[in-house]
Amino acid sequence: MSGSSLPENMPPHGQPEPPGGLLSWIDRRLPVITALRKEYVDFRMPRNLNALWNFGAILSVVLVIMLASGIFLAMSYTPTAQGAFMSIEMIERQVSGGWMLRALHVTGASLFMAALYIHLFRGLYYGSYKQPREILWLTGLVLLVMVMVTAFAGYVLPWGQMSYWGADVAGKAVGAVPVIGPVLEHIMEGSDQLGDIFIHRFFVLHFVMAFAIVGIVVLHVAALHVSGPNNPTGQPVSARETVPFHPYYTTKDVTGLVLFALVFAALAFLWPDLLAEPENYRPANPMHTPTDIEPEWYFLPFYGLLQSVPSKFGGLLAAGASIGVLFVVPWLDRSPIRSARARPLCRVGMAAVVISFVLMGLVGRHHAQGGWMMVGRIAALCYFGYFLVLLPLCARREMRHER
Repeated sequence: MSGSSLPENMPPHGQPEPPGGLLSWIDRRLPVITALRKEYVDFRMPRNLNALWNFGAILSVVLVIMLASGIFLAMSYTPTAQGAFMSIEMIERQVSGGWMLRALHVTGASLFMAALYIHLFRGLYYGSYKQPREILWLTGLVLLVMVMVTAFAGYVLPWGQMSYWGADVAGKAVGAVPVIGPVLEHIMEGSDQLGDIFIHRFFVLHFVMAFAIVGIVVLHVAALHVSGPNNPTGQPVSARETVPFHPYYTTKDVTGLVLFALVFAALAFLWPDLLAEPENYRPANPMHTPTDIEPEWYFLPFYGLLQSVPSKFGGLLAAGASIGVLFVVPWLDRSPIRSARARPLCRVGMAAVVISFVLMGLVGRHHAQGGWMMVGRIAALCYFGYFLVLLPLCARREMRHER
């Protein structure tokens, strides 16, 4: 075999290797250092990215915190109806540093969802779902669904009053699906009543999904590096309008992370009850229904949508469609213009979507009673109207102008 068949940076057999440290020795055999330098140091980024692009790094760091704290919490958690609540109490009161781990995990869940919603809004506003970034958008939405499933499973695990009754409401909603609903409900709950089988299944689901999320994150980042990052203008940028990721965006991300860490620490250590549900500090009691059953704040818009529709199945369908419609946005919006900065009608529509999302959350908070029922229905119409009516119409109009 000729020497030309050897890798370029590999010396011929029998000859001394070039000088270098341990990292150079590893890189000649497995070029991970070269790959990291190419993809995370020298990677070219548009120079006009704003603060909304910080949330990708924030989500990555919070995910690591959630995984690390979750592993340690799982070591002391008991996934049974009798032991779940007491094990949480034991973690917070007896395990060394347990209170801090739980504070980090609970606060991290809320802030992760908040950062994810902002990240999603940025993608919608700047048209990051358009060609050639469809796979990037779809993997991001798969991550959203997986995170929501993982968050709900984690919400159930403390087995407090709100955990139990939240699971009960979810089970009844699934059971409302025609024909297969009762079967799905039985698969979800495992028996005729919520108990050990249900908690054990959701504990396994929570744990497995958390690590599955890491795999999809890798795909998401790979899709970003293949298609390249978008920018606020939505226009292609020349090489002169780009800068290397390091040091320009590493320093910007670190600045954003420091500010985010201040908010994280304040919520975790100074105001831990701001994001907590008081009813969940009581053990689950199937014989006593709480006055107000409601999920965590990040599920309230979907809960409000669920309640705004007269039938259980219709509400479940609407709540699912509110996420499902996002998967077809790249094909609903065929406009050559990406960023909403250059699309006045879409800017108004995006503002309406944000307001509608907040209003649906308030409807869920007030249980769609009285006038809130009408507010919820109007907000739902505005939300779906943007994606199903306004986006296609704007795209058609803008395509005519381009011609």
